[in-house]
Amino acid sequence: MPDTCFTRIVGRRHCLQTLLALGAGALAWTGFTPALAARPKSKVVVVRTGNRVKGVSTAMAQFDLNRFSGASVAIKANYNSADPFPASTHIDTLRTMIATLKEVDAGPMTLVERSGMGNTPEVLETMGVNVLAEELGFKVVVMDDLDGEDSVLVQPEGSHWKRGFLLARPFVTADRVVQTCCLKTHQYGGHFSMALKNAVGAVAKHDPGDGYNYMGELHRSPDQRSLIAEISQVFRNDLIVMDAMKAFITGGPHAGKEVEPGVIVAGIDPVAVDAVGVAILRMYPTTAKVLEGPVFGQEQIRRAAELGLGARSAEDIELVHFGAGSAEFAQGVREKLGA
Repeated sequence: MPDTCFTRIVGRRHCLQTLLALGAGALAWTGFTPALAARPKSKVVVVRTGNRVKGVSTAMAQFDLNRFSGASVAIKANYNSADPFPASTHIDTLRTMIATLKEVDAGPMTLVERSGMGNTPEVLETMGVNVLAEELGFKVVVMDDLDGEDSVLVQPEGSHWKRGFLLARPFVTADRVVQTCCLKTHQYGGHFSMALKNAVGAVAKHDPGDGYNYMGELHRSPDQRSLIAEISQVFRNDLIVMDAMKAFITGGPHAGKEVEPGVIVAGIDPVAVDAVGVAILRMYPTTAKVLEGPVFGQEQIRRAAELGLGARSAEDIELVHFGAGSAEFAQGVREKLGA
């Protein structure tokens, strides 16, 4: 990452006013373009497969992975609880994603996690993450152990967050950030949990200085879904892999009615990835909240699009498909995207 003022003030809590004064300039490193700027279509890859490892590899291969060569990488998986996939990241998805990045000589990798519905170290141990870290040689950081110097206090311009939020420092200092999310509904106010919602796990639950509860604010707010979207103003995405081999179409995030779409979805634009995810959920008898209105009218997606974080309509998405039956599946997605 270039040596910007933003980089230099990481972890220095008393410099919050400097960060706020920088406004949009402080977010320039994320790679996002202003909402009104012309942009190419957002490519979203859909791989229909019965083989998760092959699906993840095929999806990742459709993007320029050379951007990761020699770069430090922060990883956000989905370990909110110790419940099995699709509640949590499947260990084979994480293994394949990290191994694929190693094949292009990515630099040091760090998985950073906070479990909202369990003890984070216990969740990671139960889900096999620590064993995988030893096997593949990546670092694991438990956000519960971070102090004020290990987080960055940010308040994106125009945010609904009352006092900003604390973002784990590895997601700021890494050269690249990748995430792998699941496809599921969310019964506690999010309506759905995919790429945008997964970034909530990069935000501290409490301020270690005064104990302020950021997650309490999020879950009590009538603007919860807008707050979720606003995190991605400062949480960057250099690659997103969404494992939709199975999905929750009701309930969630830890349990619900399961279906098997049998696809791996990948992209760089979290708005486009989530829009495709909502379209997939709408191919099944999902919740009334997920079915309500147009896909781009969903509050998480609408707010993120307003902020210029990605696609602004279905027409902005280029859907690329691979695998047997993928053409018909992609057509179904396109039809739901336009609904």
